[in-house]
Amino acid sequence: MLNSCKSMNNTSSKLRSQVTPSDRDAVRRIVETTGFFRADEVDVAVELVEETLAKGEASGYHFVFAEVDGIVVGYACYGPIACTLGSYDLYWIAVDPSRQGQGIGQILLLEAEGQIVARGGRHIYIETSGRPQYTPTRAFYERCGYEVAAVLTEFYDRDDDKVVWRKVCAVKSE
Repeated sequence: MLNSCKSMNNTSSKLRSQVTPSDRDAVRRIVETTGFFRADEVDVAVELVEETLAKGEASGYHFVFAEVDGIVVGYACYGPIACTLGSYDLYWIAVDPSRQGQGIGQILLLEAEGQIVARGGRHIYIETSGRPQYTPTRAFYERCGYEVAAVLTEFYDRDDDKVVWRKVCAVKSE
């Protein structure tokens, strides 16, 4: 899907779903500059791009990239949850810190949700940290209609819970 992002206040803004080799570096740059992720987590984000480049649709990973003036400023990555019918994970959503607060994250999330519904998705799950640093992230998910489905105490590390968010998608009637 290719959409114009008028909300990004730039006439040369767009969303795209096709993954390109240059997305490896863009994803690495964005995820690193947020300051939220360890080096091994950054590597995983890049690996999902590489897996998609190598296997395409068969990888099970799908992306939405937000570009401004030809530069990737944010992205979302999602995919179906194995052994479920209609449940999807939103694996990553990240926006360049210099572009945060401009609605790009919400645009990416809405586009990913639309693509998930188009693929037959009924539920979307998002996992995030319970650390104080993630308070704005958790508030973002709540504003976007997600509810806490579970909290796994000290999942990631000491004093670092996993918070699982869930949204039930409106399924189109036939």
